[in-house]
Amino acid sequence: MLFEKNETLLFIGDSISDFDRKRPVGEGLFNAWGTSWVADAGAYLTCAWPELNLRVINMGISGNQIRDLKDRWQTDVLDLKPDWVTVLIGINDVWRVFDSPTMPETHGSPEAYEAVYRELLETTLPRVKGMVLMTPYFMEPNRKDPMRAMMDQLGDIVKKLAAEYHQPCVDLQQAWDALFEHMHPCSIAWDRIHPNHIGHVLIAREFIRTCGAQRE
Repeated sequence: MLFEKNETLLFIGDSISDFDRKRPVGEGLFNAWGTSWVADAGAYLTCAWPELNLRVINMGISGNQIRDLKDRWQTDVLDLKPDWVTVLIGINDVWRVFDSPTMPETHGSPEAYEAVYRELLETTLPRVKGMVLMTPYFMEPNRKDPMRAMMDQLGDIVKKLAAEYHQPCVDLQQAWDALFEHMHPCSIAWDRIHPNHIGHVLIAREFIRTCGAQRE
């Protein structure tokens, strides 16, 4: 189990984490965590480990790319003084390449993604106990699909950085691939990006497993 008593866990990313979380800071009463996997993970940790008194904050913002995280990192991460930071970002860096092909200013690239991600790690790791890195994903089993192939590039970057900086890594693409051996992606997300509750539980489960937080 990674987490200890009275620690603050901050989750940051895009719409996959956002899902109507409270503004400006996603914590507190009345479903402040929103309805995403962050809420599922926070609820599980609170129920399974009540003696730890963990503080969970959701700072996902829909549509964000990694450059957007950089722009708000000081106010939305460092100023909140978390002990652990979990990052799930990169889907929009890839998606805009394919759904907005005539707008190159909105596109991300693997090179820029790695450079900014590395900067965030270098800035943050000296101030926190650790960071949990999660791979972006596309719910497409065909690895030759162009969008899936580019997403895999970003996933490989996340795994490489996690290994380099000795941080936990959640391979979400691998988890989706295993699930889709038994069901079709359209039963989880019509756009193959935004999961239904089944999909959010899968993401939360993989996070819990990686953090060693399962409890009988």
